[in-house]
Amino acid sequence: MKIIVPMAGIGSRLRPHTLTVPKPLTVIAGKPIVQRLVEDITAVVNQKIDEIAFIIGPTEKGFPIETEQNLLKIAKKLGAKGSVYVQKEALGTAHALYCAKESLSGPCVVAYADTLFKANFKLDANADGAIWVKKVADPSAFGVVKLEDGFIADFVEKPKDFVSDLAIIGIYYFKDGDQVRKEIQYLIDNDLRENNEYQLTNVLETLKQNGAKFVPGTVDAWMDCGKKDPTVDTNKQVLEFEQEAGNNLVSDDVLLENSEIIQPCYIGKNVVLKDSKIGPHVSIGDNGVVLNSIISNSLIQSNVSISNANLNKAMIGNHAKYNGKYTSVSIGDYTELI
Repeated sequence: MKIIVPMAGIGSRLRPHTLTVPKPLTVIAGKPIVQRLVEDITAVVNQKIDEIAFIIGPTEKGFPIETEQNLLKIAKKLGAKGSVYVQKEALGTAHALYCAKESLSGPCVVAYADTLFKANFKLDANADGAIWVKKVADPSAFGVVKLEDGFIADFVEKPKDFVSDLAIIGIYYFKDGDQVRKEIQYLIDNDLRENNEYQLTNVLETLKQNGAKFVPGTVDAWMDCGKKDPTVDTNKQVLEFEQEAGNNLVSDDVLLENSEIIQPCYIGKNVVLKDSKIGPHVSIGDNGVVLNSIISNSLIQSNVSISNANLNKAMIGNHAKYNGKYTSVSIGDYTELI
């Protein structure tokens, strides 16, 4: 089994946090988003993962070499071969997969990496394919699937009239990755685009018309990591899941001086907390220093210095320095707000 992960470029929806790294490498509760994603997929698939292929891009200047190294480390932790490809032009979801055509073969899961999920179902690997879905209150805002006799009969994009409340979350299983690759090749060879992009939905429709039967995989939670506020909320949900699982995410070496931690929280290694109240729902990366502050519902990366703060729903990047009276802030890597 393979996992293929198309990842965004620098983007704009999560700036300034994506100026130096792709947003799937943003760390939530001690792990990059993309690492949590592939770990959760592995649990659902319940099979050995042979390869994880990551598709980066596009960017104007390219990402630092550390980006590729970090992605390969994620694959290695799961005992899988890691591969990294670059999509040089933003030409759609199907085109992104085509950039990884050397890895698109055999049984595979395709997962777009700006989302996380929690699920209890186990994948039926004998099915032709599966599409991860989540019941939503307002299906008119999403692409949805329509079911007949337990199989997916139709894909409908943002339906004005109700046809289904099962929204597509952007994770797919294909029993035959080679056939997916051939259908994408057909789109590109014949320049079949929608809004100037090659779309995976066209491939899904063709496979279905050719007899492939797709089943739904209904998830219990669907968490968005596309913008600042949803990402901070995702951090909150992940911390709650970790607490329910009985996992302690506070490092043993945290230096706690006249301070309080209100769980659930993630506190990384070599963190100093002085005259502060942290939590609930706060993540602080390694080597952070927090002085005379109150922080709740916030996502803070590594090597950050915070003092005299009262923060709620904040997101602060790596190596940032913050000293002030602001509250719901969002500052990126190496920023100083003092």
